[in-house]
Amino acid sequence: MKRKRKAVVVLHGPNLNMLGRREPDLYGETTLAQVDSSLRKLAGELGCDISLSQHSAEGALIDAIHAAGSRGSAIIINPGAYAHYSYALRDALAAVNVPKIEIHLTNIYAREAFRRRSVIAPVVDGGVFGFGVESYRLALRAAVAMLDETRD
Repeated sequence: MKRKRKAVVVLHGPNLNMLGRREPDLYGETTLAQVDSSLRKLAGELGCDISLSQHSAEGALIDAIHAAGSRGSAIIINPGAYAHYSYALRDALAAVNVPKIEIHLTNIYAREAFRRRSVIAPVVDGGVFGFGVESYRLALRAAVAMLDETRD
C-alpha cells in the first residue's frame, strides 16, 4: 500500500503581504515571496508537499484551516494580530485534528501588553516566536516531525 505523502499548509495572516516594507526594523527586510521560496526549498529537502497562502480576511483563514484539516495536512499559521483576539480563528483551529503550530516573527511576549496574550496558543500543539523568518523554517521542521510521529 502506497503511503500518502506528508503535507503542510502554511497560512500567513493579515499584513504579512507587507513583509520587507512594513516596519523592517521590527520584521526584517525579507519579503513574503522570499519566505515562501525558502519554505518550498526546505519542504523539498524534507520530502513533504507544501501549500502556502496569505489571507487578510479572517473568514478566508478559517476556510483554509477547515480545508487543511479535512485533507489531513499539518498547519503552520502566523495569525498576525488575530492571535490576540480572534476566537473564531481559535475555534476553527480547535475543530481540526491535525498538527498545528503558531508562529510569529517577533517575540510577542516581549512586546506591547496587548500582544502578550494569544487566544490561539491553547489550541495548537506548539509555537515558534521571535526568530524572524527563521520561525517559519523551524515550524516546518517541527510540523514534518509531528507528521512522522502520527504515522508510526
